[in-house]
Amino acid sequence: MVTIAIAVACFVIGAGLSYMLFKYGLRSKYDNIIKEAQTEAEVIKKNKLLEVKEKFLNKKADLEKEVAIRNQKIQQAENKLKQRELVLNQRQEEVQRKRTEAEAIKENLEAQIVVIEKKKEELDRLHSQEREKLEALSGLSAEEAKERLIDSLKEEAKTEAASYINDIMDDAKMTANKEAKRIVIQSIQRVATETAIENSVTVFHIDSDEIKGRIIGREGRNIRALEAATGVEIVVDDTPEAIVLSAFDPVRREIARLALHQLVTDGRIHPARIEEVVAKVKKQVEEEIIETGKRTTIDLGIHGLHPELIRIIGKMKYRSSYGQNLLQHARETANLCAVMAAELGLNPKKAKRAGLLHDIGKVPDEEGELPHALYGMKIAEKYKEKADICNAIGAHHDEVEMTSLLAPIVQVCDAISGARPGARREIVEAYIKRLNDLEQLAMSYPGVTKTYAIQAGRELRVIVGADKIDDKQTESLSAEIAKKIQDEMTYPGQVKITVIRETRSVSFAK
Repeated sequence: MVTIAIAVACFVIGAGLSYMLFKYGLRSKYDNIIKEAQTEAEVIKKNKLLEVKEKFLNKKADLEKEVAIRNQKIQQAENKLKQRELVLNQRQEEVQRKRTEAEAIKENLEAQIVVIEKKKEELDRLHSQEREKLEALSGLSAEEAKERLIDSLKEEAKTEAASYINDIMDDAKMTANKEAKRIVIQSIQRVATETAIENSVTVFHIDSDEIKGRIIGREGRNIRALEAATGVEIVVDDTPEAIVLSAFDPVRREIARLALHQLVTDGRIHPARIEEVVAKVKKQVEEEIIETGKRTTIDLGIHGLHPELIRIIGKMKYRSSYGQNLLQHARETANLCAVMAAELGLNPKKAKRAGLLHDIGKVPDEEGELPHALYGMKIAEKYKEKADICNAIGAHHDEVEMTSLLAPIVQVCDAISGARPGARREIVEAYIKRLNDLEQLAMSYPGVTKTYAIQAGRELRVIVGADKIDDKQTESLSAEIAKKIQDEMTYPGQVKITVIRETRSVSFAK
């Protein structure tokens, strides 16, 4: 027990000594940390004060510099104001000096005007005296003499003016004819085109004559179904390895040709299959028409056309006029118009656009009673073409009045394209007979002495006797002949009837 008590006492005493030693050590360490922190805080405080002083000095220097710059600008402005003030003072002195001089000049002029008026009065008096003397000597008053002089001068001026005008008109006619021929010849030379002529039949080639029987079908049902679906006459004769497709409409012939090609290639030929293939081919041809229109406008550099106009242009590929392909004719006319417009200093792009569209009335979706030029003008107006282009389309056959310079260019280029050799096909005998019929038809009217069919039958000149028909009757005669030609004859384009009544008076100086 004693040992345990001694051990406990020793433990308590050791614990107390340890606690005292630990507490003393921590306090000394804590005091050291506080001292170090205070020292470091003093250093930081001194550094911050130095930084603040340095920033204050820099800011003060910047402000002093700005104040100096502002003072300098103010000084410069004051100097400029002083200079302006000096200039204004000098100008004011100059204005005052000029005003003084002007007043002196004005006084001088007033004095001179007074002198001039006095001299004028004196001259008027002398002139009046001289006129009275001249009137007394000539026996005429001043007004009568003046009228006689004016009349003589008028007659002389009229004679000289008439002679001068005639010379100018003769020279202008010679120059205009020469210049017009040059422009037309250059336009024709610069446009090269094909002279191929469209036919009304298409020959479809087959590999062997055995296929002909399959195309005809049992009791001809296949060929009848094909003709009913396409509207084309199919001629199967003894010609080896060939079938003839005959129709006036090139679109129908093309549909029949493509349908036959697909049927022969596929090998299945019966009425149901024929109708199915023809329906597909019609869609293909319609797409081809639109694609042809787009290619044509791109080739010619024409942009902004309505999609329906592009479709009509593509449709021209499958139309012909007297054997001339309509699309080829439109392209040729467009190129001619562009060249001629450039020669005349006009807009070649607008001329080319009008030339391409001038015959769109020939490919209507629905047949109408209007002439193709007027119908084409209405189509162009419907799809928002400009007024001068619409007028050029409608006036290229003189069916409406020409209101722009594009119209005569399109008319001339259309005639050049249609009248060139090889452009259109017409049997010679029929051509000669038509011209003879034109002349004989006009000769059948009383009072007609001579008739001439000119310009390939596009114009009929009728010469009448001056003693048999008067001027008013000539107008009714041309209208009657035109109506009779329309009712009784077939002809391309239009025929112009010109009735000429001429009176001549001949005398001889001996």
